[in-house]
Amino acid sequence: MQRKAYAPGRSGPAVLTAAALALGLGIGLTGCSSGTATDTGAVDSKAGPAAPAAPPGRYRTLFEPCGAIPQGTLKDLLPGAAELPDAERNRTYRGTPAVTFDTDRRVGCSWKADTPDAVHRLTVDIERVVSYDPAVSDDDRAQEVYSGKQTAAGVPLPPVTPSTPATTPPTTPASPTTAPPGGHQPATHVPAPPAKTTTQAPPAKPGATTQPGRPGTTGKPGATAPAAPVATPTTGLEPRALDGLGEAAYLDDALTTAAPAGAKRLVSVVFRTSNVIVTVQYEEQTAASVEPPDSRELQEKARNLARLLAERLEE
Repeated sequence: MQRKAYAPGRSGPAVLTAAALALGLGIGLTGCSSGTATDTGAVDSKAGPAAPAAPPGRYRTLFEPCGAIPQGTLKDLLPGAAELPDAERNRTYRGTPAVTFDTDRRVGCSWKADTPDAVHRLTVDIERVVSYDPAVSDDDRAQEVYSGKQTAAGVPLPPVTPSTPATTPPTTPASPTTAPPGGHQPATHVPAPPAKTTTQAPPAKPGATTQPGRPGTTGKPGATAPAAPVATPTTGLEPRALDGLGEAAYLDDALTTAAPAGAKRLVSVVFRTSNVIVTVQYEEQTAASVEPPDSRELQEKARNLARLLAERLEE
């Protein structure tokens, strides 16, 4: 019997089974891939827009403080420097720059002048505050730093007045106006208030005295009531918050006395403008035979210099 020849293009049951299996796998793989893409699209659609970053501060750089103060102002703040030789006088007015790692973030300068009766020192520090939290602006971060300085100096912060919600006055329920059957209103009985009772204080013992302002009590003969505390009068020169200087400002005044070295007074004026904090420290140390430094004079000079630096920031 002659055997049938094999034809490559013919399909038998095994071939059909393999094709069906491959088709099923292809459908399954396609379905898995389609489901993954759908799930990813669902997750991405739920993600909201990114929160906007807080605005940056007004200042990006700082001015050089050693050359920002006019020589006439330094002459008033450093008495005695004008009598120095030319080279020493120029060196005194030039000041000594503070050592900082980034002059765009912090700068400073200091001056010193000696006289036979007193020593004067002046220091200026300027800091540009930068917030590294995207949700906190540079100005808000600078206000936090400034508030910490004021709290450390013991100067009270301005009170925060909370907003009070509007209140509605309570309403009194109206009395019923519907009359009962018959047209007669029921009689309302109002109870009479209880009668007041008076108590009579027991008679004082012989020889006892009554303390003023406290009826019914007795004390020993000659005893006096404790005196009320007397408020210390203010002079207007105490450490305090300042108005009209930057966005926030305060003044601190500290007097230190030592017998062999005399007295030393340090006046500090700190103010904030946007994201910059400026600190002015003016110090006078007098000899033991000289009167202590005058608080009013030092405060006035320190405040005038702080105003000059505030105007320099506005340029």
